[in-house]
Amino acid sequence: MTIAELFLALLEREAAVSRRALERVPEGRPDWKPHEKSMPFGYLSNLVATMPGWIAMMVTQDEFDLNPPGGGRPQPPLPGTTAELLSVLDESVARAREALQSATDEHLMKPWRLLVGGRVVAEAPRHVNIGDAFTHLAHHRGQLSVYLRLNGAPVPSLYGPSADERTFG
Repeated sequence: MTIAELFLALLEREAAVSRRALERVPEGRPDWKPHEKSMPFGYLSNLVATMPGWIAMMVTQDEFDLNPPGGGRPQPPLPGTTAELLSVLDESVARAREALQSATDEHLMKPWRLLVGGRVVAEAPRHVNIGDAFTHLAHHRGQLSVYLRLNGAPVPSLYGPSADERTFG
């Protein structure tokens, strides 16, 4: 089994878990946040939906700058409905799947860099960064489950039962 095949299997499992959480996001509350320092609900939901696309970027690009010199990245509009949010997730997962299907172990061993304002803040082999992206996704999905609870939405089972669903994800 190749590294890409392992990541493809993980991608499918994590996509299903993300879908269960994103299906519960209530519409009409994109600006809600539990604390002034917290990110808005709409931004967090979109982040969870788009994060699988980071995998495609790590496979197809050698680096990414969060704040490129000379101007910021364009910010796409946030999805306005649950259906749009799920469509964003599907597109993100499809890009990751396509990139991984063509990735070799040799390529996944090559370095990938994260920059901020042209300065390298992290550099590691692609496979390490991709693994970290899955962990980062789980972190933000956990935040999303708290937002769901605080907004009265039922929290789905993700990796095990929740107070609202007694099944195992």
